[in-house]
Amino acid sequence: MGFKCGIVGLPNVGKSTLFNALTQTAAAQAANYPFCTIEPNVGDVAVPDPRLEKLCEIAGSKQIIPTRLTFVDIAGLVRGASKGEGLGNQFLANIRECDAIAHVVRCFEDGDITHVEGDVDPIRDIETIETELMLADLESLEKRVVPLEKKAKGGDKDAKELLDLMRRCLDLVRDGRPARLVAIAPEERGALAGLGLLSSKPVLYVCNVEEGAAAEGNSFSQKVAARAREEGAASVVVSAKIESEIAVLPAEEQKDYLEAVGLEEPGLNRVIRAGYTLLRLVTYFTVGPKEARAWTIEQGTRAPQAAAVIHTDFEKGFIRAETIAYEDYVALRGESGAREAGKFRLEGKDYVVADGDVLHFRFNT
Repeated sequence: MGFKCGIVGLPNVGKSTLFNALTQTAAAQAANYPFCTIEPNVGDVAVPDPRLEKLCEIAGSKQIIPTRLTFVDIAGLVRGASKGEGLGNQFLANIRECDAIAHVVRCFEDGDITHVEGDVDPIRDIETIETELMLADLESLEKRVVPLEKKAKGGDKDAKELLDLMRRCLDLVRDGRPARLVAIAPEERGALAGLGLLSSKPVLYVCNVEEGAAAEGNSFSQKVAARAREEGAASVVVSAKIESEIAVLPAEEQKDYLEAVGLEEPGLNRVIRAGYTLLRLVTYFTVGPKEARAWTIEQGTRAPQAAAVIHTDFEKGFIRAETIAYEDYVALRGESGAREAGKFRLEGKDYVVADGDVLHFRFNT
């Protein structure tokens, strides 16, 4: 089950530096000029989860396998991208394939690194990209509304429902607000996703600050955080420079480095966890002598569909899910303790898997 988070932003804001640190590779060339990233670079990263180590310890598992999230480093966008300026068409096509946006915003002053707009203003930069996304959506929606109106007039019920949703999105975009702010019923989530609107994707603002502001942020990042709160988005403060330095250090040296710069953990851990939350994802675990493993599912996933993440046969022949909550598994030191305490549950097809569940699926082959 793949989930992609696209790293976007204006040129020279630190996207590729952040991506390199995220994937701990030099796959994306980081350079001080626009469009150094021509093709989107893709990297899978482990989602930090200390629960896995605890489960491994209790079960005596030989290895730990974390769940993963995919980040895509996408070429920098400039004004006019919606009309094909710069690498606009490619940028828009690449972001359309992602499930969410990690919008890297420059929140630092540095005379040696040029800014395409001439000065640092994170809110203006956010609005530049948001405007281009909305302009692309506006063009897309207006093209599709006319033929859909004809279908709706002909009595097509599905067309009427989709047209209503599209008109609500159009009203927002024409008013200069992203489509992700549209009010929808739970059953309309699929239809909204199907429209492929760029401005409907959930957004995480990643404030790239100078090294001295990595722990607390600065006045620029505070403005971005306020903006995020207003629109129900999320924001995280990181120093891409610090993260790139941490990424190349041996594991045993990273803790000392973090302490020296006043950080409890790498900022990238917060980015990964925030991206995970942004995509409405949760984790369940399978635990045994061979491995303790984390699996990714969307919030609200029922047991048979959660089983399918391991193998499609598990869903087809699903019988039940043997379930222990993480807290119970740890407190009672494993499966046998949970059984004795009555915390071992048998759940059926309608069970909605909770974050942290330790599961064992029974199925017919």
